[in-house]
Amino acid sequence: MTSGYEGLLRRCEADPVVAGLILSGSQARDMATDHSDIDVYVVVHEHTGRWETVHSAALDAAVLTVDELADTSDRWQRYSYRGARVLLDRLGGRIAALVRAQAALTPAEADTMVREQLDGYVNFVYRAAKSRRDGRDDLARLDDYEAGPWLLWTIFAMYGRVRPYNKFLRWELEHHPLPEPWTVDVLIGALTGGASALFPEVERVARAGGFGDLLDTWDLDVVRAPVSPPKGGLPPGPPRVEADADDPGSA
Repeated sequence: MTSGYEGLLRRCEADPVVAGLILSGSQARDMATDHSDIDVYVVVHEHTGRWETVHSAALDAAVLTVDELADTSDRWQRYSYRGARVLLDRLGGRIAALVRAQAALTPAEADTMVREQLDGYVNFVYRAAKSRRDGRDDLARLDDYEAGPWLLWTIFAMYGRVRPYNKFLRWELEHHPLPEPWTVDVLIGALTGGASALFPEVERVARAGGFGDLLDTWDLDVVRAPVSPPKGGLPPGPPRVEADADDPGSA
């Protein structure tokens, strides 16, 4: 911890305009290296001009109000609160509650997110399948790569969770595992080798979760059609996991 951070702590403790202090990033998740800075959110009752956001090589201190902390509309920012540590909470637990709300999806948010992201995932898987069918394996692989972010949002939203940043994907799955088959090796393998490989499992879990109506808007025969081995020595994705007929899964 740097002297700048220690000074920030003392200043927050002494200033009544500060409602809370949140430690985020690698430091909060015990992933810090010699190159890591310190990421904090300084939560104020209102912007008075006494506190300004600071970005430096050693310390990133973002200043926001309580109302801004309660705003969950920035989906990408929300994962920064996953695993965050509340260092100061002058609102009797409200700061901690708002951090938890940022780091997880409500059922309504999850439903909306899955439908949006699953549709995008199938779109790219469908495009990849058509390119492979037509012998354009290199272009199919581009669509496979683009399917990856949609896949991550879909899988995590199915379980009411926000998508991790790539840097924290392994940490997330090791500390907060998803149900089988969504292990570290399966997901990272699919993202680096071809997200289409996981379509059978995505379809199984999505249908079990009530999203079959969305899947049925697509011509999935194209996606399910067998394809020849890719040309040009493309690395294979992870092996497909066959669904157990007696285990419909859960979402």
